[in-house]
Amino acid sequence: MSGVRAISAKIDSGRPAAHDLSVPFLLRAAIPFFREHGPKLGWALVSIGLFAGIWEFLWYIGVADQRLLPPPHIFLGDFAGQAKNFNTAKRWEIGVDPSSGPTPLGAVIITIASSTMRVLAGLAIAAIASLCMGVLIRYYSLAEKLILPTVTLLAPVSPVAWLPVAIFMFGIGNGPAIFMVFIALFFTMTLATITQIDSVNRNYINVARTMGASKRQIYTRVILPAILPGLLVVLRLNLFGAWMVVLVAEATGVGYGLGQIISMARNTFNPGLVFFTIVIIGVLGFTFDFALRLLQRRLLFWLPKGQGGLGGG
Repeated sequence: MSGVRAISAKIDSGRPAAHDLSVPFLLRAAIPFFREHGPKLGWALVSIGLFAGIWEFLWYIGVADQRLLPPPHIFLGDFAGQAKNFNTAKRWEIGVDPSSGPTPLGAVIITIASSTMRVLAGLAIAAIASLCMGVLIRYYSLAEKLILPTVTLLAPVSPVAWLPVAIFMFGIGNGPAIFMVFIALFFTMTLATITQIDSVNRNYINVARTMGASKRQIYTRVILPAILPGLLVVLRLNLFGAWMVVLVAEATGVGYGLGQIISMARNTFNPGLVFFTIVIIGVLGFTFDFALRLLQRRLLFWLPKGQGGLGGG
C-alpha cells in the first residue's frame, strides 16, 4: 500500500492543484504563446494604429468629411449607440421578450455569431466536398472525363448569379447564405485540389510504387499528405472569400447578419454604422486567419518555418 500511495503522490505532484489554476498560473502558461507571437501581434497593432492615426489626422485637418468618413474615435466611441442598430437580433435570442429585444451588446454578439456560423459551415462543407471531388477526378479517369469539364464551366460564375437559385431552393434563412458560400468556393477549391495533386513530386510516387504500394495507398499515404500544406493555404485564402459572399447574401435579404446591418446603414445613410460593422468584420477575419495559421503550425509540424505557408504564423 505504501508503494501505491507513493505512486499516487507522484502523479498528483505533476498535476496543477486547484489553487494553481489562478491568474499567475494562466499567465505563466501564456508566456510561451506571447513570446512566439507577441512581436507579430505588436506589429499588427502598430500597423492598424498607423492607419487609424492617418485617418484621424485627415479628419483633423479637414480633408476627410465627418459626414462621409467619420474618424474612428467617433464611430467606435459610441458603441452603445451603434449597437442599438443591431436590435433585429431580438427574434433570435431565446427567452427574451420580442418587444424589448436583447441588450445592445447581446444583439451585436448574436449578429456576429449568426454570420460566423454561416461562414464556417459553408467553408467546411466546401473544403470537404472539394477535396473529395478533386481526388475522385484524379483517381478515376472516367470521373475526370465526366465531371471536370462541368466544374471548369461553372467555376467562373459569380456567386451573385447563384442568389436566385439559393432563394428558390432554400427560401429565407441560413440555408441560402450557407449554400452561396459553398457554391462560391467549391469549384475553385476543386480545381485547386486537382492542381495540388498534379504538382506532387513524381519521385515520391515512383518510390511508393517501387515499394509495392497500391494506387489507394499512394493516394492516402503519399499524395494526401503532400498536398495538405497547399490545401491549408487555399483554405485560408478562401476564408476571406467566404466572408465576402456571406455579406452579399445577408445584404440581399436571404439571411440576417452583419451584411444586413451594412445594407440597413446604406439605406439610412449611416456611414458611422458602416465603418463600425467593417471594423467588426475585419477583426473577425484577422482572428480566424490567425487561428488557421496556428492550426497549420500544429498540423504541418514536419515542415520548417517558412515553408507550406507557415511564414506568417
